[in-house]
Amino acid sequence: MSDTPSTNSVNDETFRRFQSTHQGQLIRPGDEVYDEARRVWNGMIDRYPALIVRCAGVEDVIAAVNFARENHLRVAVRAGGHSVAGHATCDEGLVVDLSMMKHIQVDPAAHTARVQGGVTWGELDAATQVHSLATPGGLVSVTGIAGLTLGGGFGWLRNKYGLSCDNLISAEVVTADGRVITASKDENQDLLWGLRGGGGNFGIVTTFEYQLHPVGPDVMFVFVLYDGTGENLNKGLRFYRDFCKRVPDEASTIAVCGKVPPEPAYPAELHENPYVLFGGLYAGPVEEGKRVLQPLLDFGQPLLDYSGIQPYVDAQKAWDADYPDGKRYYWKSLNLISLDDHAIQRIANHARQQPSVHSTIDLWHIGGAVARVSAEASAFHGRQAAFLLSPEANWEDEADDKANIVWLRNFIADMAPFSDGSRYLNFAGFQEEEEMMRKAFGSQYERLVALKNKYDPTNLFNLNQNIKPTV
Repeated sequence: MSDTPSTNSVNDETFRRFQSTHQGQLIRPGDEVYDEARRVWNGMIDRYPALIVRCAGVEDVIAAVNFARENHLRVAVRAGGHSVAGHATCDEGLVVDLSMMKHIQVDPAAHTARVQGGVTWGELDAATQVHSLATPGGLVSVTGIAGLTLGGGFGWLRNKYGLSCDNLISAEVVTADGRVITASKDENQDLLWGLRGGGGNFGIVTTFEYQLHPVGPDVMFVFVLYDGTGENLNKGLRFYRDFCKRVPDEASTIAVCGKVPPEPAYPAELHENPYVLFGGLYAGPVEEGKRVLQPLLDFGQPLLDYSGIQPYVDAQKAWDADYPDGKRYYWKSLNLISLDDHAIQRIANHARQQPSVHSTIDLWHIGGAVARVSAEASAFHGRQAAFLLSPEANWEDEADDKANIVWLRNFIADMAPFSDGSRYLNFAGFQEEEEMMRKAFGSQYERLVALKNKYDPTNLFNLNQNIKPTV
């Protein structure tokens, strides 16, 4: 935790000049709402920006970028504020806060939506589901569309319709020099390529345009927990691996290892019981979905079963309660090229050692539409993997920081033989490892450096999955 900066980090005269041109809300240390405004979702992140600029529109974003550049202030960009790594804020710099920019325009005939950068997935889903349409989003509805899309975007529609970034068809971007440009198949194609998985390196995206697809309004959704003690955990993961070999693209699934948290929502007799969870959504007719996903429900005697036909918007909120604001989060990931019995045994070993009852180990099946996109078609790297391994250290007490971080780092290191070293950068700890970006982006890395040199040669936008310029 850092000390609060003095209020003259941005001096009064400079602040007044900026304030006179700004339509949104400016917040400085000492303001009544400052402590609330500076906080982000991850309780481990406790930073004190010199100025928070809540933007009312693109003109405010341009002004904020110019102000930060001219006054040599570090820039953080906040949309949903859910970045696990804490990139949405900074000490003694300027936060460009898009949370007031909530406009959504759906074109049901064209199956497209234009969405401002402050929108969350729950808000977007609510607007598109009026027309029984959706674009692939995340698994937690309060996550912002911006960070998830720019980093890739895994969700319940991935194997049918691809990643969030695969469905980004154009973007309005404020660049480091204060220009507003459009990235699309017709303009600045190189920038659109980079925005599809390259993070926030190249500018601030103020509007995203997505391709929409027929989904819902009702879907078949699976959320079932089985006993994960002893050999049951290994058995469950082997079953899940083999199940994924034969499912159609309409089914996007996940397996989770964890312990039932001691919370009122769960029966007391199950608290801290190890489990293996199968989750899945079928992006197609519900009766067909019931048939395809039924094996996940027939695996054994469930501990808990919340599966069934339900509105798509409800399925999108199934995990919301497990990720409250203010808990401490440290997540990492690794793309697994194989998931053989040896890999499963190592996963099970580390699951039994987790220090927090709130932590989970997630296995995302990668296939279908994700795998069919060529490796060169976007900045996103990871389509070659069979599964994404994403262990999550989630806990409550600051005194437990070291135990949880060490557990997770040791886990990832132990799984290296089953990976090519790449990972999903939306789940990448604090991105503190040397050479992380080069490994994470693989063959795309040098092209991304060239793009960074073109659009942000001074690295004004460096609080992200940062690609360092070489000019």
